[in-house]
Amino acid sequence: MTEAESTKGASNNQRLLAAAREDNVDMIQEIFEEGNFDINFQDGLGNTALHYAAAGGCTEVLEHILSHDECDVDPINRLEGATPLHLALKIEDKELRKAVVESLLDAGADTSIKDKFGDTPLDLISKDDTEIRALIRRAQAEATISRDDIADDDDDEPGSGSGSGSE
Repeated sequence: MTEAESTKGASNNQRLLAAAREDNVDMIQEIFEEGNFDINFQDGLGNTALHYAAAGGCTEVLEHILSHDECDVDPINRLEGATPLHLALKIEDKELRKAVVESLLDAGADTSIKDKFGDTPLDLISKDDTEIRALIRRAQAEATISRDDIADDDDDEPGSGSGSGSE
């Protein structure tokens, strides 16, 4: 049975998961063209196409998935309570791991989510992996800055607000 035959009767949601598992760029492009799929569709384990692409180091498929406007970059699976970022950190090949982690962080992956073992992505990085550790730290710092940049008018301090109080 060919790959096309094995996915012929499958819904586009199922085909999306298969494309991500198999690193099949042609299939994912076909699904995107056809439409009628949920980019955040979860299988019985709670994994999305993004989980599979991240875990498998499927960089091209990963980029297609992340480019979808409605893609949730932080879905949590049922098995480990893991996000795609948690899974990407388990990739053996150092360069591939870095590429996948960078893509997820660039897409806004949350570095503070804990898996069912209580580990954040930073907890999963070995001490000697300074490059990825630095990427995660930078993402954390940027997230903190982004939160601090949000205007907060509830602080009741002089000088806050429209500026009409000091004339």
